[in-house]
Amino acid sequence: MDTPHATTETTETIEAHGTDIEKVELKFLTLEDYEEMTLVMREAYTGLTDAVWKKHQIKKLTELFPRGQVALFINGELAGCALAIIVDYSEFDDSHTYREITGNYTFKTHTPKGNLLYGIDIFVRPKYRGLRLGRRMYDYRKELCEELNLEGILFGGRLPKYHLFAETLSPRQFIEKVKAKEIHDPVLNFQFSNDFYIKKIITNYLSGDSESLEYAALLQWNNVLYAPPTKSPSVTKSVVRLGLVQWQMRTYRELEDLLQQVEYFVDTVSVYRSDFALFPEFFNAPLMAAYNHLSEPEAIRMLAKFTEPLRKKFSELSVAYNINIITGSMPMIEDGVLYNVGFLCRRDGTVDRFTKIHVTPDEAKVWGMSGGNTVRTFDTDCGKIGILICYDVEFPELPRIMAQQGMNILFVPFLTDTQNGYSRVRHCAQARAIENECYVAIAGSVGNLPKVHNMDIQYAQSMVFTPCDFAFPSNGIKAEATPNTEMILVADVDLDLLKELHHHGSVHNLRDRRTDVYRLELK
Repeated sequence: MDTPHATTETTETIEAHGTDIEKVELKFLTLEDYEEMTLVMREAYTGLTDAVWKKHQIKKLTELFPRGQVALFINGELAGCALAIIVDYSEFDDSHTYREITGNYTFKTHTPKGNLLYGIDIFVRPKYRGLRLGRRMYDYRKELCEELNLEGILFGGRLPKYHLFAETLSPRQFIEKVKAKEIHDPVLNFQFSNDFYIKKIITNYLSGDSESLEYAALLQWNNVLYAPPTKSPSVTKSVVRLGLVQWQMRTYRELEDLLQQVEYFVDTVSVYRSDFALFPEFFNAPLMAAYNHLSEPEAIRMLAKFTEPLRKKFSELSVAYNINIITGSMPMIEDGVLYNVGFLCRRDGTVDRFTKIHVTPDEAKVWGMSGGNTVRTFDTDCGKIGILICYDVEFPELPRIMAQQGMNILFVPFLTDTQNGYSRVRHCAQARAIENECYVAIAGSVGNLPKVHNMDIQYAQSMVFTPCDFAFPSNGIKAEATPNTEMILVADVDLDLLKELHHHGSVHNLRDRRTDVYRLELK
């Protein structure tokens, strides 16, 4: 039998309003409940005339949309009800009336193919108020909305206290004072605490509502898990598996030897069905050993000639192993200028390039390297991602711009020689995960290259960072590799948890930015 799952257990007795509460049940409303329902409505709506639904109307609702009509029982007694329909909101506008949205109370506006759950009524028996029964019914509506993949919940909220302030306050001023806690309105306060926001103030919404002077606040709750229908067979994944390569620096005689090691790691992480493989910054530095007799600027420019063959091979591997590869970084010469670049090789065969924006003082001084000028995010079959190379993650502006563009995962290939350098990358990367409400994956190289100038030693511990909230690890670390050991690190990250965090987190680092005081923008 299909029943709501918000029924509480009876492990303890709660005393409220002089009543011993032994059992609270949330059930689907039936026509058998009608007589008791009329009594509850009369008690709940003392300020409204003709506030009781007709029996044929309840019969119609329970036939059209049985899962949308629920009732709360306390010790077997009806304590409250919530009634709803599904509407195609493109057929209405934000100035609709209650009569229009309900099809003149016939509910012919209900359509299973609609996009919004419209709340047409919710009420609680006065003697049971204060027990958060309304919250239980709203929680059920939200879960139903998510299950049916609807965009959200919408309804016209009455302003039953407005008549007390109508001579001095407009409806908008009244609502603003409620928000500022200058006026206590239990109805609006309840909606705000349940994550509803006001879209519009409607006039002439409910005929006969003298308490609200027929005004209503059009309130909406957005389903952050909503996925728009698509005709494409491709699906954006909600749980994404990351494969990080903690690369051991070792001597290679030629490019083919290095490519064998690259393919070994791609093969390994793909066996675990990873969606991404992340390689470190300058993982191909061992190939400079052949040019160690040259100056450092000349050697790095000789290394750059391997970049195009590497890009081509990585793209082939991404298709062959069905995995998105972030190639780490390598030198590239363009119009005579030396850059530190990498490639996003998608498993559909498309390739994008990313460039290090902030080169380190050592890169500029020893190699004559220049920084790039493009900050962007990338669309993938696992959502929108950002990629920054090592030092770039120490500049919070770049990930914030990417977060504003919708980034969910930030990848950071890095190369650090000392624990000091590594600590800068690690702690800045973790901060970026918290302040931008995203996942951050960092991958570096370990070992040493005694035959390559300016590349003597490497220190790394690859990691996956998360925001710090109840749905995530308390220390903000999803997974971590063994320091200074060649290995792979595989971890799953849930993008739906980020959606929940953005809207319902303990704090809102992105949403609470004071854009009225400051702003961040690209030139």
